[in-house]
Amino acid sequence: MVVNTSRSLLCTLYREAVSFTSDSRLYKNAFLSRQVFHWQRRSYSDSGTKTSLNPNICSSLAGRSYKELYELSLKDPDFFWGSVAKERLLWNRPFDNVNNCDLTQGRISWFPGGQLNVSVNCLDVHVAKHPDRVALVWERDEPGTEIKVTYREFYESTCRLANTLKRHGIHRGDRVAIYMPVSPLAVAAMLACARIGAVHTVVFAGFSAEALAGRIKDAQCKAVVTCNQGVRGGRLIELKATVDAAVKTCPSVQCVFVAQRTSNRVPMTERDIPLEEEMAKEAVDCPPEVMDSEDMLFMLYTSGSTGKPKGIVHTQAGYLLYAALTHQYVFGYQPGDVFGCVADIGWVTGHSYVVYGPLCNGATTVLFESTPVYPNPGRYWETVERLGINQFYGAPTSIRLLLKYGESWVKKHDRSSLKTLASVGEPINHEAWEWFYNVVGDRRCPLVDTWWQTETGGVCIAPRPAEKGAEIIPAMAMRPFFGIHPALMDEKRAVITGNDVSGALCISQPWPGMARTIYGDHQRFVNTYLKPYPGYYFTGDGAHRSKEGYYQITGRIDDVINVSGHRLGTAEIEDALDEHPEVPETAVIGIPHDIKGEVPFAFVVLKEDDSLDHSAVIEELRGLVATKIAKYAIPDHFLVVKRLPKTRSGKIMRRILRKVAMDETGDLGDVSTLDDPGVVTEIVRAYERFISQPTPKR
Repeated sequence: MVVNTSRSLLCTLYREAVSFTSDSRLYKNAFLSRQVFHWQRRSYSDSGTKTSLNPNICSSLAGRSYKELYELSLKDPDFFWGSVAKERLLWNRPFDNVNNCDLTQGRISWFPGGQLNVSVNCLDVHVAKHPDRVALVWERDEPGTEIKVTYREFYESTCRLANTLKRHGIHRGDRVAIYMPVSPLAVAAMLACARIGAVHTVVFAGFSAEALAGRIKDAQCKAVVTCNQGVRGGRLIELKATVDAAVKTCPSVQCVFVAQRTSNRVPMTERDIPLEEEMAKEAVDCPPEVMDSEDMLFMLYTSGSTGKPKGIVHTQAGYLLYAALTHQYVFGYQPGDVFGCVADIGWVTGHSYVVYGPLCNGATTVLFESTPVYPNPGRYWETVERLGINQFYGAPTSIRLLLKYGESWVKKHDRSSLKTLASVGEPINHEAWEWFYNVVGDRRCPLVDTWWQTETGGVCIAPRPAEKGAEIIPAMAMRPFFGIHPALMDEKRAVITGNDVSGALCISQPWPGMARTIYGDHQRFVNTYLKPYPGYYFTGDGAHRSKEGYYQITGRIDDVINVSGHRLGTAEIEDALDEHPEVPETAVIGIPHDIKGEVPFAFVVLKEDDSLDHSAVIEELRGLVATKIAKYAIPDHFLVVKRLPKTRSGKIMRRILRKVAMDETGDLGDVSTLDDPGVVTEIVRAYERFISQPTPKR
């Protein structure tokens, strides 16, 4: 009976497939202070039980307020994290001590001596308690075709996949690349690796063959798990063909497991293994490998401004604990909620808040396969209504995109199930925050702007958790999470004390979720994150601490320009430009100037309106910047573009814009993380037309 049930699930998930025919630093400035004060006057109260720390974080810390818990997490991190870890994770062997960390030496170790299995904590413990609870809701590309998978069903599929990997020679410590669309089988592949002690590296299923091959070769992956094709936005994506091209240059790959997302046939070689057929032969139980706390769980590649992408390494216990705790308390998750993070699993947001955090908490998590505008701009909100989503977590770039289409696509759908809204990927601009809060959330859902990174493992600064009734200020990350001690640093590497100050954002003590190293290059990890400010983790971002002690992320440190001796964060100029009603988003970079040192160059996206007078809008934008900041902050150049170059997680790749503005497009560096490389060609052509036009006199 069990075997038949599991086989039936496999058929449902994949064989009912879809067929298609077709380095300066940021310091205090007067504008930033005025801007923060303006927002504080318009703060919102996060009222109700949503902000309470209930259920209690653990029995030994029960009844304490956010302030008490936060102070304890800094003053006595061993007691705080040790107490939480003992109760919230299932251990095969208790840890000997809580941490053995020294940031000055590049040593990061949490819960040494402890042993556990991440897959067991995400599946087995919940199967034992509530096997028929829905674990995954697969929101497939075509609306209305969602599939729900219970914890028992998901456990069985994961064990079958784990057994399949083992039978084909994948063992503890081996690296496995996962190149798949968002789906239950992709998540099962992640947890199957965790179950047998293999290390997964998920590569976004939109990267080129060259980008995929680079990651496979760096990790020396022994196997690849993929699909015949992907489906997104009504279009087919040839995943198997991309893998075929990639592995030609990857001698470490011994086998490629191929799942069937569509009914279309693809060429198969001797190295290729039909995944569902092999899984059907396996047992529905797989003994979990007992893993040390600091064994690798996964690596995830991020790109830098130069050089090859770096494989950020996360380990077992600390990462899982931090992902689960932030998932519960930042987003106000309660048992029985449907958690809707629309990120791709190819990014850290998908790892922490689609997979590991929610599943460790026994939640029902949504897997969103489609796009925000397919088949229409109401897709997100129709999905919220149909699935009864309680927490919605998305990127500012998507919110700005949907903002262009107006309110009607939102208001035609019932969003009463929503309890919390959240944004991720970059600081959300003021206009998008207000639209998200007022229109989507009907002014009743707390909106949390989360700041964190691939390297941090989970949310580090956000409006929640907080005391009951605490204010939320638009477009501001605000409060550090438990164990996170932000420090603002000046040019002399000294800590900036007090409030109403700005500086380079660092974190002064380690936390369980932080990355441990860069795979194969620990010295690069030390040089990038720990050496710039010895004894601190350097985030690469700038931040402002308000008079009340709240944190506002002002953007990357290298997104600061110096105009005639005046330091300007590009985020400041962008926020002023974004207030124009016809401008959904902008990106500002600095370019050299013979007299001023640097001047701002603005790339501007306008709303789609044929009657719009671009020249008139640009003049209005000049006036906005002069009014909001100062005349010296007005960009020397405005280039209207249809789109901005972004990573799949929604971050604008400003270094590409800088290359375009400086006419250096012959060497764009690593562009493998771009969502759509075609946008670069569009921008280059727009720039060529721009420079061919006569320069207006002013």
